[in-house]
Amino acid sequence: MNLSRLDLNLVLALRALLEERNVTRAGERIGLSQPAMSAALSRLRRHFDDELLARTGNAYELTPLGAALRDRSATACDLLERVFSSQADFDPAAESREFTLLASDYGAAVFGAALARTVHEEAPGIRLTFQHPAPSIVENTAAVLSTVDGLLMPHGVIDGLPAVDLHQDRWLFLVADDHPEIGDELSLDQLGRLPWAVYQRPYDAPAARQLSMIGISPQVEVSVQTFQLLPLMVEGTRRIAMIQERLARKAVRSAAVRVLPCPFEAVPVREAMWWHPVHAQDAGHIWLRQKAAEVGATLAGNGYSHGKGPGKAVPVDQSAGLPPGRL
Repeated sequence: MNLSRLDLNLVLALRALLEERNVTRAGERIGLSQPAMSAALSRLRRHFDDELLARTGNAYELTPLGAALRDRSATACDLLERVFSSQADFDPAAESREFTLLASDYGAAVFGAALARTVHEEAPGIRLTFQHPAPSIVENTAAVLSTVDGLLMPHGVIDGLPAVDLHQDRWLFLVADDHPEIGDELSLDQLGRLPWAVYQRPYDAPAARQLSMIGISPQVEVSVQTFQLLPLMVEGTRRIAMIQERLARKAVRSAAVRVLPCPFEAVPVREAMWWHPVHAQDAGHIWLRQKAAEVGATLAGNGYSHGKGPGKAVPVDQSAGLPPGRL
């Protein structure tokens, strides 16, 4: 395909037509008259040798190719917008720009909040938007990342794309304050016998992955889409849950739960910000990556301190001013 022979304005028309499924509304959306949009549709039909929009009664329906092109055209438009908004110079104190990061609630609460504080102090005109990634992220990671500024996700889920390492975290367990069967420690037998609350996405089920490596299949009673719901799902029940230490510090204040050490050698979380090479030379994105690395280094320097001072890791049941097992 020779791109120099294509009218890239047709990409905008294609997206509008496939999403609106109406020539008049599509034209109004991108500022073209109805005749001009009809002409664009004719050119697109000739190019693809497909109707794209097929009339059914008084409405239009997408052909199979049209349905396949709908998401691709949206991705192409987002990518073109980012390509042509790239900057050779970037002054964070004076610029007005929005950066979009895909992140779970863990990534947004732990790293995202720290990054937002830094941006607030150094770049008042910069806006950060955090969005929850769709399950399809692992199927078409490069295409999705080309339309946003980054993805906060631990190592071990995706690869083959550049990343900025941020910080490390360890897994702990949540149990109810008044759990009738658990004292100051969990046993491997209890992990297999007690009911669970888990964070579950099709591509990211840390509890199941960790336990499968030691031959334990959790008895899942509750599955949620955010880590911060786990304390509420454990409170007042016999359930147990795995949660990252940095989030546990923030989350357990909302529920009557205790935090206990992991009874096996769990693989730690190595959080990173993944990005697409299309952003490599964009001065604004370079600044964002530098800020991410600086904030990540600060979090990494804080270690698993539990309030004991930077870098000083202590057992979870020795936190200052709190009963055993509480953060």
